[in-house]
Amino acid sequence: MDKLHQRRTFLKSVVIGGTGMAVSPGILKAGETNVDKISNNETKKNPSPKRKYNAPYTGEYLNRVAFPLGGLGAGMFCLEGKGAISHMSIRNRPEIYHEPAMFSAIAIKGLKHGVKVLEGEVSDWKMFGPRGTGNGAAGTTYGLPRFRDAECTTHFPFATIQLKDADIPLNISIKGWSPFIPTDEDNSSLPVCGLEYTFANTVTQNFEVVFSFNTKNFLAGTEGAVNKIDAIENGFVLKQDAAKDKPETEAAFAVFTDDKNTVVDHCWFRGGWWDPLTMAWNTVNDAKTRNTPPVEKDAPGASLFVPFTINAGAVKTIRLMMAWYVPSTNLHIGEVVLDEKKNCNPENGCCAAPEDLGVATGKKNPSPNYKPWYSSRFNNVEEVADYWLKNYTGLLSTTKLFSETFYVSSLPPEVMEAVAANLTILKSPTVLRQYDGRLWAWEGCGDDGGCCHGSCTHVWNYAQAIPHLFPSLEKTLRNTEFCENQNMEGHQGFRANLPISPLKHDFYAASDGQLGGIMKVYREWRISGDNDWLRRIYPVVITSMDYCIATWDPKGKGIVEEPHHNTYDIEFWGPDGMITSFYLGALTSVILMGKYLNRDVSRYENLYNKGKSYLETNLFDEEYFIQDIEYKNLQAQNPATAKSFGGDYSAEAIAILKEEGPKYQYGKGCLSDGILGAWIGSMCGLPSFVDDKKVGSHLLAVHKYNLKTSLKEHANPQRPAYASWDDGGLLLCTWPKGGKLSLPFVYSDEVWTGIEYQVAAHLMEMGFVQQGLDIVQLCRNRYDGRTRNPFNEYECGHWYARAMSSYGMLQALTGVRYDAVEKTLYVDSKIGDFTSFLSTATGFGNVVFKAGKVSVKTVYGKIDIEHTVIGSKKM
Repeated sequence: MDKLHQRRTFLKSVVIGGTGMAVSPGILKAGETNVDKISNNETKKNPSPKRKYNAPYTGEYLNRVAFPLGGLGAGMFCLEGKGAISHMSIRNRPEIYHEPAMFSAIAIKGLKHGVKVLEGEVSDWKMFGPRGTGNGAAGTTYGLPRFRDAECTTHFPFATIQLKDADIPLNISIKGWSPFIPTDEDNSSLPVCGLEYTFANTVTQNFEVVFSFNTKNFLAGTEGAVNKIDAIENGFVLKQDAAKDKPETEAAFAVFTDDKNTVVDHCWFRGGWWDPLTMAWNTVNDAKTRNTPPVEKDAPGASLFVPFTINAGAVKTIRLMMAWYVPSTNLHIGEVVLDEKKNCNPENGCCAAPEDLGVATGKKNPSPNYKPWYSSRFNNVEEVADYWLKNYTGLLSTTKLFSETFYVSSLPPEVMEAVAANLTILKSPTVLRQYDGRLWAWEGCGDDGGCCHGSCTHVWNYAQAIPHLFPSLEKTLRNTEFCENQNMEGHQGFRANLPISPLKHDFYAASDGQLGGIMKVYREWRISGDNDWLRRIYPVVITSMDYCIATWDPKGKGIVEEPHHNTYDIEFWGPDGMITSFYLGALTSVILMGKYLNRDVSRYENLYNKGKSYLETNLFDEEYFIQDIEYKNLQAQNPATAKSFGGDYSAEAIAILKEEGPKYQYGKGCLSDGILGAWIGSMCGLPSFVDDKKVGSHLLAVHKYNLKTSLKEHANPQRPAYASWDDGGLLLCTWPKGGKLSLPFVYSDEVWTGIEYQVAAHLMEMGFVQQGLDIVQLCRNRYDGRTRNPFNEYECGHWYARAMSSYGMLQALTGVRYDAVEKTLYVDSKIGDFTSFLSTATGFGNVVFKAGKVSVKTVYGKIDIEHTVIGSKKM
């Protein structure tokens, strides 16, 4: 196993101008590669976008911009690029098309056309097509006067909108944000948002102005529930009390300021048709305020007003704060199985210790259904609002510190845009945080509910953001996988129950999910430096590893060849490069962890050595890794009778089986994920465990064959909305040498951003920076705001978790990785000198690499660095 500890050496550094600046050959000039000339692949030129990466959104690029605001696992809404509030999803589930009649406005007294909603023009697509527009978009605010021009700049987690109009002699901006502080998961999980409206008077005239925020009670609507609008200091609270036997219908949404001059109308005019909104607008249009007390129930809406005088040259900022509270749900997924002879659970001691599982916190969920974490900390919305008001300034300061530290980076703008855009997933309803604080997640969001439940291991494998930004939360996923999700035999369910509980084991384990989880245990150990946690969890990791061997490699060949379920929602039959690379990574992980704990790992070393040889010899076609389809010489039953998501074999399918083998394979195809386990391993801090030259060759082949600058002539009978027609993108698989099956795996013709980013990151890490950037550019060109929301990369649902593979590009380009066990910082730059962001379990800051030397500036917490390794040289 000595080779496991060798650093990658095949990418030789060169020195430019005698500065000692190490640069990989992969970026010497466009299209040049140098992996012993294993491919003559040329860099593909992308169409130049009109909008620069990581730049403001204007004009047509504002069309679909919607920036999520909210807390991790706490719900969200979006601030659109033109200033509207939409995607109102605070009820512990997504409501993508929920755009309540809610608006802010400015009224300048005595000024013609001086009253406008603080938004840009309504996008054309909203006026016909969405639900309700066929009847005139009744009840919306689309017909109210607005600003002519808008511009949106985002620096996650901040979105700033500039509004301009010839009628309004003020410079106006809106800044939306919610707390996001790496390592501080609790303050980053608050159900709150801030909107700061700033007005700058650049002329010589003074103005009397009334700012207002107006909203209908969008929480109302449940039959039998009492709806009302209560008072709060300098604001109001929209409320719906729980209907009988429906605790999930309880909800509250507070809106308030810290301005003592605030005037509140707690009850809009009550009447029919559109009377309430009409009368509310009349008050705004007349530049008046309205002070009315709360009524007992059924107030249709509320407004708050802040009148102020703005003198020539003066600036006025109004801080609008929002907080919400929806403490209960009807979410319950999965059957709870408490069988001590079969299942692990926190009570029977067969898995991680109670302190790892939330049991010791005393926060036992009082309901059989999911309850959000914040409901264990706060008793009502008033407590949330009070905390938000008292801590707003401090949280703003620390969140700004993170944002500024993140964006000081010198990495390519398309990379920074991609990474930051997908951090918004953490604010979306994709992520939940249950009562005891543990993380649970969907794969993505459907329009009105979560999509694909259970922190799905084979999807969340790709996501690299949380383990670095919130390591303690990521560790809760490992604890769930190896405790409640794993039975005594080592079978791991790849979808967790909600609330998290021991589950029913009635389907295949996911080969990539379970093997990837073993690698991620290694990662969490190295990031946290928690040796005690490793000792506690290692026994069940070995149980998992032994199950994988017995199930998928019963003949001890070191390869995964028995049918194995995977992220494509089907089973591969016979050995393949993708899952065998996961197997080698998992074996490497248990070997290294076992040696640290002084365990006998000789069995795993033997399997690793055999598997590595087989992968690099039998599953490599001299250019890329392939699958050797096999179904006759296995222990598994006939594919035609095996359980699968693909359904039963029809007579036609049986005919294909006899001629080609099982449905849904890739065989001789060039699979973009074809050596995925090697990338996962690298992201986990494992030493190289597959020949780097062959890995590099595979990645260059993927770039050569699978990356398309246009999909006009590409036939995709599957799900074309991700990329089609004039879009460019990276196909999941192609068959450049022939051999495409009649029914290859079901998503093969699609484009997924999460796979685009993992391939891009892997290329960058191997030194092929420009080839990686090619992929990133085509991806972000699709998400430029014109057709798709730049802050919602979707796959099987909105805000799809796999897209957080983008975070891996930070490590890929710089080689920056902190090992808390060794207290060592690793740097291996592929771009010469750089400044980059680093987040660890104990703090965050910047790493600067210049003229061959490394410096670290810790701006939050602490990072205990005793050693630095540059490339393979320890400093």
